[in-house]
Amino acid sequence: MWRASVLTIFPEMFPGPLGLSLAGKALAAGLWGLETIDIRDHAGDRHRSVDDTPAGGGPGMVMRADVVARALDHTAPAADPRPRLIMSPRGKPLSQAHVKALAEGGGAVILCGRFEGVDERVIEGRGLTEVSLGDFVLSGGEIAAHALIDACVRLLPGVMGKEASAAEESFAAGLLEYPQFTRPALWEGRPIPEVLVSGDHAKVAAWRQAEAERLTRERRPDLWAAYLDQATRKVPKP
Repeated sequence: MWRASVLTIFPEMFPGPLGLSLAGKALAAGLWGLETIDIRDHAGDRHRSVDDTPAGGGPGMVMRADVVARALDHTAPAADPRPRLIMSPRGKPLSQAHVKALAEGGGAVILCGRFEGVDERVIEGRGLTEVSLGDFVLSGGEIAAHALIDACVRLLPGVMGKEASAAEESFAAGLLEYPQFTRPALWEGRPIPEVLVSGDHAKVAAWRQAEAERLTRERRPDLWAAYLDQATRKVPKP
């Protein structure tokens, strides 16, 4: 079973949204597991302190290496094969390919940082991989962990139902997803594109592909360039 172990100083934030909708139903059905670890339980003083002032001075506080390491070692001993992640704005941006790789494994151990960050020595000493949701800063790693786990869980067998849904989503083929429509056929003078109600499956597929390419080209030039490069690589040489 795919299992997420989340280390945080706010365990009450979990499962949170992960207890609802697809992820929540799958959790209740035993399709995946969630373990929440309170880092403060591994503090060494009666105040359950997890942070201290930054070496070299400066504002804020830093999470202590010794406390975090004890929490990690208790949660995931060296024999645990799951990747150890820390949600961090300086990490490698999370991609659908990375999510897919994580979903195909046994789960993940996720550290949620707070304050000014986590002592660098525990990041290096415990082999943590820094993962970012984008070029912005949150108050802590918990919301980012929710997003990462949700992205993985929805790809697990039996969670989404129709496997074709995942295959046609944004990023699945290197493109953004094509526009979606449903009833009513006419809304505020805007009709559903005629091709989608034509019954011609080949034309529908061609329209969706063209729209996915258009949106990607207009909105994400970086993805479009990578898509073209990948397509060029696939063309057999004469």
